[in-house]
Amino acid sequence: MSLKQPIKPVLAAACALVTLANAAPAMSKDLHSYAALDQVSTSHLHLAVTVDFERSEVRGSASYDLVRHTDASEIHLDTRELTISKAEIAVNGDWQDTTFTLAEAHPALGQKLTVQIGDKADKVRIHYASAPTASGLQWLTPEQTAGKQQPFMFSQSQAIHARSWIPIQDTPALRLTYSAEVTTKPGLLVVMSANNPLGDERPGRYEFAMPQAIPPYLIAIAAGDLAIKEINQQVAIFAEQYIVDAAAWEFADTPRMIDITEQMYGPYLWDRYDLLVLPPSFPFGGMENPRLSFITPTVVSGDRSLINLIAHELAHSWSGNLVTNATWRDLWINEGFTSYVENRIMEALFGTEHAQMELSLGYQDLMADLQRLPEGDQVMHLELGQRDPDDAFSQVPYVKGQLFLVYLEQQFGRQNFDKFLRQYFADFAFKSIDTATLKAYLQAELLAKYPSEVTIAKIDQWLHQPGLPVDAPRPSSDAFTKVEQQTQRWLKGGQLQPAGWTTHEWLHFINNLPLDISAVNMARLDREFKLTDSQNSEIAHAWLKLAIIKKYEPARDRLRSYLLTIGRNKLVSPLYRELARTPDNLSWARDVYQQAKAGYHPLTQSVAEGLLYPADTTTEDK
Repeated sequence: MSLKQPIKPVLAAACALVTLANAAPAMSKDLHSYAALDQVSTSHLHLAVTVDFERSEVRGSASYDLVRHTDASEIHLDTRELTISKAEIAVNGDWQDTTFTLAEAHPALGQKLTVQIGDKADKVRIHYASAPTASGLQWLTPEQTAGKQQPFMFSQSQAIHARSWIPIQDTPALRLTYSAEVTTKPGLLVVMSANNPLGDERPGRYEFAMPQAIPPYLIAIAAGDLAIKEINQQVAIFAEQYIVDAAAWEFADTPRMIDITEQMYGPYLWDRYDLLVLPPSFPFGGMENPRLSFITPTVVSGDRSLINLIAHELAHSWSGNLVTNATWRDLWINEGFTSYVENRIMEALFGTEHAQMELSLGYQDLMADLQRLPEGDQVMHLELGQRDPDDAFSQVPYVKGQLFLVYLEQQFGRQNFDKFLRQYFADFAFKSIDTATLKAYLQAELLAKYPSEVTIAKIDQWLHQPGLPVDAPRPSSDAFTKVEQQTQRWLKGGQLQPAGWTTHEWLHFINNLPLDISAVNMARLDREFKLTDSQNSEIAHAWLKLAIIKKYEPARDRLRSYLLTIGRNKLVSPLYRELARTPDNLSWARDVYQQAKAGYHPLTQSVAEGLLYPADTTTEDK
């Protein structure tokens, strides 16, 4: 088996920083985990598992190094639908059976697993099997893949789904290293958020190591008939054969993105940055699993117009993976900072106007969310209670958090703010922090050093109040102004001249068409610009959403095909939401959903069923 090159020397120094994993975290309690980290925490995980496609289960053992902070004689872990067959403890390598108990299941949190560890054990090992319905895994039959020959499996552990395939202290307040031995059927390639094989061998047994301490939600696995294409010595594409070359072309700017971000915010500390293009059922745009970001195929558009998603997942290598939200009510610390860094990367690559268009589109999406979300869910530092933390994923932590940082940049100046951010990533590298910690850091390192009119009261308004402050940035774009001028001329019977329009300009055009647009004008647009047949997933989404609202029947067949072949929440959930508004459309949508369901990830199923059957949910996309 051919493995990647040994870890760069710089990572050895980085790993020294993770000694914090041996310290009991002192921060806000995570209401979404049963782990009592202040009593006993885990610093290293070793997985020894089989990926069994016949039974749709991951089974084996999870062994942990224990770090004791009190004289507690038991450890608490999180599980969901796991079958626990045995627990063991070890003292200096001598393993022996121990007792364990599983509590009653909580609808959002799963079951607390309590294992007796006595007063001398330094390791604990849990033998277990996941359920075929594990919320953090999707199992695809060969027929559901492009190649049609081999099955496919992938994980999605964020936010609290790691517990559905590993018994673990499933809180982002914990950071741990991990290693793994994974067995599956020969001919399939297994990859993880760790060092991955780049050779042609498919022996059915693989070994992995992740030497940097990460939160549990970043532990990831996938197995399938994967091809590999290297972009350079640091970046490679893993994907099914049909799309690997197209993805490598689409994401060719990734090495430049790494260089740009390092220049702005400090060294990339994760060795490689590879990309795994998943089947269309992947529920998010991307997932920032370290060393191996998971990516939706819907951004392989053929014109590199949607690669801001790659910039976003890469930015997580600093904001999110390196500095992590300690609880899910602090999600804005991950996503607001990442959205800001993403936009800075895109500005450096393609210029200010391009970045401003993307910022403006995000602002429009945020305003739409603020109109539909209750006030309590418009707050950056969200009061989730014990609701499923998937409810935290709206445009609020992403775009409102991003606008907060844009506001700080405007108030303190880009040079000062960049200096602050670079120091922030260095000071909190390989740590998990909460909002209170970050607010104190802002006070000491920004407000106190660069006196201005920004006060703690203003910071609190951004963090704890719904909506946007009156002096919040309202992004606009000169390019969009020109689009709006063309729109007005076209609505009066003139010609639309979109030559040279980017995806962003088309999205602004479609999203801002008046809702009373006539059926004649809808047909005219479609006839002239073939919008129903657009192969750009974002443009097609915007057009199909408008088609639902306007009852534009010529798009109905494409709408059905779109819902049957794409599983990304951001793209399908708003369509189901619009369809659910009228009885006839709701009945039609339920029929389509029942056909599509088998190809949707459990997270997408949950959101769609919440809209169609109905239950309230706000999960959208990453």
